[in-house]
Parts: sequence; structure tokens; C-alpha cells
Amino acid sequence: MDAQSLMQAAIRGRWAVAGIFLANGFLTGSWAPQIPVFLTRLDISKFTLGLLILLFGAGAVTAMTWCGHLISRHGSHTVLRCFGLCGSLGLLVVALAPNVPLAAIAMFIFGGSIGVMDVAMNANAVAVERRLSRAIMSSSHGFWSLGGFAGGALGGFAIQNYGHLPHATVVTVLAFAVVAVAVGYLIVKDKPQVAEHQKFSLPANPLVYLVGLMALLTMISEGAVLDWAALYLHQELGADLAIAGLAYAAFSGVMAVMRFLGDGVRNRFGAVATLRGSALVAAAGMLVAGLSPSPWLAIAAFAFCGFGIANMVPIIFSAGGNQDGMSSGTGMSVVTTMGYSGILVAPSAIGFVAEHSSFGPIFVALSGLLVIVLLMAGLAHRAEFAPEPAPAE
Repeated sequence: MDAQSLMQAAIRGRWAVAGIFLANGFLTGSWAPQIPVFLTRLDISKFTLGLLILLFGAGAVTAMTWCGHLISRHGSHTVLRCFGLCGSLGLLVVALAPNVPLAAIAMFIFGGSIGVMDVAMNANAVAVERRLSRAIMSSSHGFWSLGGFAGGALGGFAIQNYGHLPHATVVTVLAFAVVAVAVGYLIVKDKPQVAEHQKFSLPANPLVYLVGLMALLTMISEGAVLDWAALYLHQELGADLAIAGLAYAAFSGVMAVMRFLGDGVRNRFGAVATLRGSALVAAAGMLVAGLSPSPWLAIAAFAFCGFGIANMVPIIFSAGGNQDGMSSGTGMSVVTTMGYSGILVAPSAIGFVAEHSSFGPIFVALSGLLVIVLLMAGLAHRAEFAPEPAPAE
């Protein structure tokens, strides 16, 4: 295959993996408006609902830990072909679950399939970046945010007017169709790198765990805004519920826009410089939010924080997928597992601390975690690009 054909295939692969990100975000976002129906349909308490949602996260993290080994053996395109199509059915399976035991199994499987999709699509995006010799990870995550926004915004209307099952069916059909078309155009770059008989093992390179630590600290901060910003504005800054809800809306809206702009910034200034600047902006925004005397200043500060955090995770994921001595899937598996563990663990830990303190000091402390990422930003040098040599014909 000549260089022009390779580049055309890479461009098609770039939009194909963007479609996978969009479908994954759409499925995840469509789950949120199903939650109230899920609660009443199964006649369960909020505590039981929390446990079922935790099973979704547990399924995702469990799958992420071995997904890298799977990608190393079969390639991210093959894993996406299998788990992307299967994962598209996950929401429908949950919506059909008639009782708590089957719902628990369905939630674990749904979370696991979404988790495998997440690692594999990020690994494939790294392969596209190598082929194109430029960043596409931030805009890929932008498509995920766009899908999540669409799923969340349309889901409530659809469920209220047509019911939860028709909504889940339509979501499944749309996601399945997007994935089915996209997998045919994914680039086939990350060939299997381990023997069939080789057993699963964790990478020996300590740098990938330090990159994972950066993902953990960044995603703890992101999850804290998602789960606690509205309560902080309502309980401690005296905002009504409508205004309090603007905190995460401003944060996520700015973050989505910046993710579509982030690849251009990263291509111009480099991954390390972009990560440092982003971490500085995010830390400043989180600090001002924690010290804010008024809800409107806090909302503006959270938006500023979203401006910074937007491109931190994509750059860190690119660095994780480009580590020496391991496949992109293996590195991505470690980094995504550590990162998403922060979103799972942080909410309960922050809630416990907030019961004995207040949210303001917590957000100030979270700004310190982002400063640590700033100091570690040099580890993201593996996300820089050099032109990839064309394979021999």
C-alpha cells in the first residue's frame, strides 16, 4: 500500500474511531435519564440503586484491567468489533431486567462492555495519531462529550413521551448502527504483540503507573465537580437548585468545546507544554471555586477549571498508549483503569470528608492535586509525535 493510500485509510480511521467515541458517549449519556425509571420499576431503595450503579463501575474497571492483554493479542480493531457491537446492546439488557438479581448481572456486563470499548477506542485513537503524526485524541473525547450530551438531553424527553423501553430500543439501534459502520473503517495498526500462550501480567515499566497516577488525580477532580459542585453551591453558597445546576453545566460545556479545539493547541505547542498550561488553568479555577464567596463566581471558576481539564485526560491517555516496551492497549489499560478508579472512589471519599468539614476546603485541596499533575507533566513526553515510517510494500 502506497503512502497516499495509507494516509487516506488513516483519515477514514480517524472518523471511524470518532464514531465509536460518539456511540460510547451516547450510550453512557442515555443511561442517566433511565435511572429514575430504574429506581421505581424495580421498587428499590436509593441505597440499592447506589450498589447497582457501583456494579456498573466495578464491571468497567474489572474489564479494563485485562482489556490491554486482549488488545495486545488481537488488536484494538478486533476488540472494538466484538465489544462495540455487544456493548451497544447493554442499555437494552438493563432496561429489560425484571428484578434486582438480573439487573445486577446486567449492570456489571453493561459496565464491562463500556469499559472495554473505552480502552480499545482510546488505543485505536493512539494508533491513528501515530499514523497521522498529529493529535486527534482531544477531539475524539469531544465526540464522546457530544454523544453524552445528546444522550442525556434527548433521553428524558423520549422516556417521558414514549416509555423507557422504546427509548432503550432506539438508543440501541442507533448505537449499533454507528458502531457497525465505523468498525469497517478502523485502521489495523496495532498488530498482536504477545504469543497466544502468554499469560496476563502487569507491565514492568514503572513510568506507565506514574502516567496512570496523573490520570487518577485529574479524574478525581473531574468527578468531584460532577458529583458535588451543585450541592456545594446549594448548601454552602446559598444558590437555588436552578443556579446550582449551572456549575457542572458550565464546567462540561466549556470542556466539550475545548476538546474540539485542543488538538490544534497540542499540535502547535506540544503535549507537555499544553498539559502544563492546562493543569495550571485547572488548578487556578478549582482554587477560586473553593474560595468563592458567591455562587456566580464559583460557576465561572468551575467553567475556567473545565477549560483546563478538557485536554488533560486526552494528553495523558496518549502518553499512556505510547509507552516503550508495551502495546498501546496494555499502556492504555493501566492508565484508564487508574483514572476511572478515581471517579469511582472519589465521590464516596469526598462525601465522607464533607460530612465532617465543608466542600470549600475540599475543592481547594483538589487544586493541589492538579498542581501535582502540573509538576509531573514532563512524563507526557511520550505523547509527542514524530512521523511514522511507511511500511515496506
